[in-house]
Amino acid sequence: MDPAAASQIASDLASGYAVAYPIGVLGVILVLIFGKSLFKIDPAGELAELESREGSTGQARRMHLAVENPAIFGKKLSDILQKFGNDFVVSRIMKGDEVIFPTGETVLDEGDKILVVTSQGEVDKIRILFGQEVPMHVQDWVQKDHHLVTRRVTVTKSSMTGKKLKDLHFRGAYGVSVTRVIRSGVELVARPDLYLQMGDALICVGPEDHIKRVAGTVGNASSALDKPNLVPIFLGIVVGIIFGSVPIRFPGIPQAIKLGLAGGPLIIAILLGHFGPKYKITTYTTMSANLMIREIGVSLFLAAVGLGAGENFVSSIVNGGYWWILFGALITIVPLCITFIVSRAVCHLNFYQICGLISGSCTNPPVLAFAQGMYGSDYTSVNYATVYPLSMFLRVLVAQLLILISFG
Repeated sequence: MDPAAASQIASDLASGYAVAYPIGVLGVILVLIFGKSLFKIDPAGELAELESREGSTGQARRMHLAVENPAIFGKKLSDILQKFGNDFVVSRIMKGDEVIFPTGETVLDEGDKILVVTSQGEVDKIRILFGQEVPMHVQDWVQKDHHLVTRRVTVTKSSMTGKKLKDLHFRGAYGVSVTRVIRSGVELVARPDLYLQMGDALICVGPEDHIKRVAGTVGNASSALDKPNLVPIFLGIVVGIIFGSVPIRFPGIPQAIKLGLAGGPLIIAILLGHFGPKYKITTYTTMSANLMIREIGVSLFLAAVGLGAGENFVSSIVNGGYWWILFGALITIVPLCITFIVSRAVCHLNFYQICGLISGSCTNPPVLAFAQGMYGSDYTSVNYATVYPLSMFLRVLVAQLLILISFG
């Protein structure tokens, strides 16, 4: 291709992007607002429903039960756990008027009352295994439980990241039971196979002096969490940039496809978030640092777009660019309106899921920032990150195909 023609094509691409980008952002925001009004959505109610649904399977739940199953009378707690799984924690046992801290050798007898911590999805299984729930309150245990206390200790030692609860032997070594793990405000059942992460809060039951020893093991120094742990973030960005720069070639397409500066770091971040704790990589950082980096990232992105496209913005509109604005509006609004309607009316997705789906499918960080700021939930970013990599890849692929068809 003639260099002059190639230069003109590149200039037209930049001008078209500059003119269409604002309506690409505003159009998506208008679709979200229009869809919210069309279906008369209550964001607060949707958020409560989503939190309830997310917490119904993994979030911790206390159960007060009477031992009524003859199959477990006289059985050691360790034998019961070995046979029926470890999806629950027996926190305390009441034999008559005495509250005891259970160990693996503790024997369950008929009429014992037990305090169990499990997930909502295991409630029916626990009732079948032990017996029916009894009308008790946590304070009923506290009043009779003079030598045991409940304390919250926080994991602040990076060396604890990636360790399983069962590997720390809190019950055997210290006589302390961890009943729940609070992570990012969500209560999780303290399963033996649960990987710990820096910043986790452990709800411990046992003698107070023993809990202090557990606290010393995991750190429990709140000041350690005040420092932003930025090394994994910037390391992930570097690796992500390298990954996004790797060309991916397809047969019949002359130009290699790259995920770019956005797609590469995002995929690496997802992998780090999932596998990092298992491989003892500390990914915790303070919420303030997290929010600061997000805001700076969106601001730099918008500034770069404006600086790169501002030079020819006015001249492009005067010389027919208003058609580009119209086409950009149609390309943005029509498919997204259909997507919103199908997602809500047919697939019955939650509003926050739809916000993440639409902003991620458009690979549109400003819309993500708008949805999070306007409606106040990080559930949007979870769904955004889910669809973004594939959307980015397909957009680059389609652009390459269009160029190939037009000029090939």
